[in-house]
Amino acid sequence: MAAGPYLDGMEARAPLVDPFARPISYLRVSVTDRCDFRCTYCMAEHMQFLPKKDLLTLEELDRLCSTFVGLGVRKLRITGGEPLVRRNIMEFFRAMSRHLGQGLDELTLTTNGSQLARFADELADCGVRRVNVSLDTLDAARFAEVTRWGRLPQVLEGIAAAKRAGLRVKINTVALKGFNEDELFPLLDWCAGEGHDLTFIEVMPMGDMGEEQRLDQYWALSDLRRRLEQRFTLTPLAERSGGPARYVRIEETGQKIGFITPLTHNFCESCNRVRLTCTGELFMCLGQEDRADLRAALRASPDDAPLRAAIHEAIARKPKGHDFDYSRRHVTGQMPRYMSHTGG
Repeated sequence: MAAGPYLDGMEARAPLVDPFARPISYLRVSVTDRCDFRCTYCMAEHMQFLPKKDLLTLEELDRLCSTFVGLGVRKLRITGGEPLVRRNIMEFFRAMSRHLGQGLDELTLTTNGSQLARFADELADCGVRRVNVSLDTLDAARFAEVTRWGRLPQVLEGIAAAKRAGLRVKINTVALKGFNEDELFPLLDWCAGEGHDLTFIEVMPMGDMGEEQRLDQYWALSDLRRRLEQRFTLTPLAERSGGPARYVRIEETGQKIGFITPLTHNFCESCNRVRLTCTGELFMCLGQEDRADLRAALRASPDDAPLRAAIHEAIARKPKGHDFDYSRRHVTGQMPRYMSHTGG
């Protein structure tokens, strides 16, 4: 990538391609680091959140995301923290909806579900067609334990509201050893009955949780999949959702099940995504600390050319992959920042 204050002409507007020839078409945007839950694998119970003055305004988030769409991003996922606790967040969704069919194929979000009952209809009106809801257990006491502050009935009502609004719901379940192992089949049955897809996620070594706690939480999805295969016939599917999940179909029920396996099967070779924080930092890899300060370029000039150049220069530094590893009963590649900082 050419050096200099900014790129010129067509080069500045060219689609984003990283050094390993991977087109970058998927942007995950954290609109807040705040959350109304304190999930044990995501953040500390007594978090020190960013001062509100440090966050990008909704207008700045609009300009950044619109610039990425202009550079070839086709999928935009809104995350947090919990994105729906950001004040006036529906203004941002309405603003982003103007890009649908004009370069942007999909506008979606990942949520804990606590605010879905309030916002499901508005989200549908903004062109959101599916949402990912984080749900690790169907047991109310366990749910309160893992989320610390959450209430399961509130989340289940939010999921029901999303379904009534016509939103497709995918349940994201973090596989936690000794916590929800015995709910593997009840979760499958519940999702089948409700018509929800289900994706399992390996817990990642992020945040200052302590090595022993991380190792105690880690349940390899290779083991989870073996348990499924003891009862069901699993057929691998070629389809991809634009993210890291790999899917199978359960022949006996017709369900689609996803696996996100950053530890047992590194998915970096097909990585097409980058992550933007609520302060304007661009992380080119979830499992590396390198980042680019896009806020500085954003605020330096009303002209988008320096911003486009900063984005191109950041993508030119995107690494081949992360270094997460639990394989030797020792956590390597651990990131000190909490998952809520980069939005998962």
